[in-house]
Amino acid sequence: MTDMATSVTADATDPKGAAGSRSIGDVILRVQNISLRFGGVNALTDISFDVREHEIRSIIGPNGAGKSSMLNCINGVYTPTEGSITFRGKTFSHMNSRQVAEMGVARTFQNLALFKGMSVIDNIMTGRNLKIKSGILMQALRWGPAEREELAHREFVEHIIDFLEIQAHRKTPVGQLPYGLQKRVDLGRALAMEPQVLLLDEPMAGMNVEEKQDMSRFIMDVNDEFGTTIVLIEHDMGVVMDISDRVVVLDYGRKIGDGTPDEVRANEDVIRAYLGAGH
Repeated sequence: MTDMATSVTADATDPKGAAGSRSIGDVILRVQNISLRFGGVNALTDISFDVREHEIRSIIGPNGAGKSSMLNCINGVYTPTEGSITFRGKTFSHMNSRQVAEMGVARTFQNLALFKGMSVIDNIMTGRNLKIKSGILMQALRWGPAEREELAHREFVEHIIDFLEIQAHRKTPVGQLPYGLQKRVDLGRALAMEPQVLLLDEPMAGMNVEEKQDMSRFIMDVNDEFGTTIVLIEHDMGVVMDISDRVVVLDYGRKIGDGTPDEVRANEDVIRAYLGAGH
């Protein structure tokens, strides 16, 4: 998705664009000495790590370790107390969520924030909002260029629906879908933004084994076929170790480990804090 033509019509005909290369590239995102405080509580303390283009970079840690707070700093929900974030060479200490989205960073949330009364296709269409060029009046009248643009965006969304294998539910209100399918819709809405970096906050929380297998496959396909860089928070250690290129480990808001899955498995601090001394 990241290398698609600028034309909306061209975008809509092929959401995959050129097949993404699985080779890991240069650093696309760098977190530098991020600290976050709420009153007297230190949510994050001096966290630094980087994310390379096309990799799957996981963030793990016990409950309350600061994982979601870290994603909230990256996508502009929280303003770090200290430190900076660099995205494609541009360094900022704070940007709002819209600015981050316009730069090419999309986010899913641990707690679903879908429009339960709207259909699957309409929920995913909301992810195209930043791509719409027509004014509100033209959209309301569905006149000329606005109508053609909407049709192009809908065609794009239909390709995402096909990719996520939810064609049979495209007109179903999201609130009527099983939880696992709602998670797919949430992923689809983020993909509709054509992100360069996709932040996934516990995309498999509450899923059964089969649903986790399906979601893991979709995440790997997004990374492989679309070339999308992924930053993933997930509690299922089996999933993390299977699909991640590198893993950063947080505990009580501090970084205690960073490396490949094998390096993290062998890290004594990680074993004590997260995996358990008896692992």
